[in-house]
Amino acid sequence: MFDYDAERLKALIIEVSRSNLNPDTWTWLSENLLSEDSRQINTAFAVMPRKTGKSVIQISQDLLSKIDHVKPGFTVENWTMDKLGRLCLLLHLNPADQEKYIKTIENLFLAAEVSELVALYSSLPVLAWPDRWKLRCAEGIRSNIGLVLEAIMYHNPYPEKYLDEKAWNQLILKAFFTDKDIIQIPGIDERANAELALTLTDYAHERWAAKRKINPFLWRFTSKFLDEGLMLDLKKVLFEGSLREKQAAALTLVQSGSASASELLKSYPELLNAIKNNELNWANIAQEEENN
Repeated sequence: MFDYDAERLKALIIEVSRSNLNPDTWTWLSENLLSEDSRQINTAFAVMPRKTGKSVIQISQDLLSKIDHVKPGFTVENWTMDKLGRLCLLLHLNPADQEKYIKTIENLFLAAEVSELVALYSSLPVLAWPDRWKLRCAEGIRSNIGLVLEAIMYHNPYPEKYLDEKAWNQLILKAFFTDKDIIQIPGIDERANAELALTLTDYAHERWAAKRKINPFLWRFTSKFLDEGLMLDLKKVLFEGSLREKQAAALTLVQSGSASASELLKSYPELLNAIKNNELNWANIAQEEENN
């Protein structure tokens, strides 16, 4: 039913909610948490911002750590109060009747406006019957709403754990197509695969042909699948690319563990030494991008 201790997480989320709400608003929310009437749940879900406001929640590092311990990778850091209130409602739905539970949440998805969709997709990791949300998650990836995509991609452990390879690859491609912050997507190294590497390489060639820039993080997905064609691509990047692109290419080559990659990098001692001294890594490439 759940892949984590749902009662423990529920208690932690209630603790955060109570500490962020005034007594009257908490009374209203707690009364709705007890309801099994789908109409009342739908109404409470919709009016949440008017009741709780949209301020960013205050939460201690200790509570964040406890939440992560219960459900690794899941966080409510920087959530707004209305988003947290909606999570409370979802956590208090009775999952015993699987079909009723699924139908209730699906109806929320079907009627949702943007902030409601953000709350729903952000909550996927903690919903009961996790296998049943794969198609819903894949449907969300096709959205053109930036906030919805970010809810699915950023700090959300659901896609990494439950999406099949095809849907996962679509998520990563959509992230590149829409200029999302790749480093905020969990599982990008663990879920790397040959098909994705090939597709991203083709995408890079298309960008080059159109004389358009390539996100240097693209090469990170290819390091485990280095072949002769990719070697030529990375040589091109090292020769023609910007400093950030060259850094990404060098990291990709090092992480491939290939003897031919090591031989190529001998011609770029500054980059190689920076990697060996941990002065160059994906995190500081991302920081450079943020500062530019």
